[in-house]
Amino acid sequence: MLIEVKTPELSESVQSGTLIEWRKQVGEPVERDEVLADLETDKVILEVTAPAAGILSEIRAGAGSEVKPGAVLALVDTEVGRPAEAIAPAPTLTAEAKAVAQGVTQAVAVPPEPAGAAVTPEQGLRETPPSGAPASFVAIARTERRVPMSRLRQRIAERMLEAQHTAAILTTFNEIDMQPVQDLRRRYQERFQQEHGVKLGLMSFFVKAVCQALKEYPVLNASVDGRDIVYHDYYDIGVAVSSERGLVVPILRDADGLGFAEIERRIADFAKRANALQLTLEELEGGTFTLSNGGIFGSLLSTPLLNPPQSGVLGLHRIQDRPVALDGQVVIRPMMYVALSYDHRLIDGREAVSFLRTVKENLEDPARLLLEL
Repeated sequence: MLIEVKTPELSESVQSGTLIEWRKQVGEPVERDEVLADLETDKVILEVTAPAAGILSEIRAGAGSEVKPGAVLALVDTEVGRPAEAIAPAPTLTAEAKAVAQGVTQAVAVPPEPAGAAVTPEQGLRETPPSGAPASFVAIARTERRVPMSRLRQRIAERMLEAQHTAAILTTFNEIDMQPVQDLRRRYQERFQQEHGVKLGLMSFFVKAVCQALKEYPVLNASVDGRDIVYHDYYDIGVAVSSERGLVVPILRDADGLGFAEIERRIADFAKRANALQLTLEELEGGTFTLSNGGIFGSLLSTPLLNPPQSGVLGLHRIQDRPVALDGQVVIRPMMYVALSYDHRLIDGREAVSFLRTVKENLEDPARLLLEL
């Protein structure tokens, strides 16, 4: 009996996917729920599994194919005892298609040139030695590679352009003295790890500080929908995570109700599964506000871009010891620049500056985060 292997159900925001590779070939036995292929969408990589045990008898969509939800990708024959000669051969890619899939640009052959002309590996371009060049002149190869964008990178590009074209983005800056947070972390780090099995990082402090500030300035947690303002009475905070495939933003649902340990645990899990390509579509959709930490890469200052339809994003940066004035004295303190980008169609400068000042005050007096003051 032939059983169809179909494209998994995708979310409403994902219309198609690209088959990256087949892990099984035609003629090989498969088990029920065994992974047959990897399917890349613009958000995550999904696994295509076998609906039943048997033999993979036919592949209808080769690697690199764009497929829609519910499309038939392959057939599994549950009659394992079929003769081998009855099994259909696996479809193969042309040499050109293989080159594109592997990101290889082939050199273009050209006829032999007269003496004195050299051919470089750069797609067969001719290069003639300059006048008066010595006989030992050797042309330097200047190669190029053409690699297709992944669907995730295409989606990132689309979202970045969308943000700039559909919102009036402004950025306001401030700086935070991180000494109180660092002192608190040093004092309780060991006990925190023993109690909760996870390190007390910085992101949990920022998540809590942002949630409290959003409650005070709810317009930063809102979005524009046509001529309406949609206020969200919940706090789903996106945390930008860098992976090998690009930037993804998994969501901390109802972040205001999470404790420090749970926030740190979920962020660590997001980072681990982002690199393992195990985040689900549900974990990447939605969100009312975003945190982006460029400081882990050494960024001292930047202007983050909005994640539509959100109206605010807070960029965190590297902590750097700097001389600052404190109580009339010049002292060295661990300072961090923070940048709030916001949609000026919805948010006035007064609200944006006040929101950022509240975040600063919460972090410079972290006891406020515990007492919700």
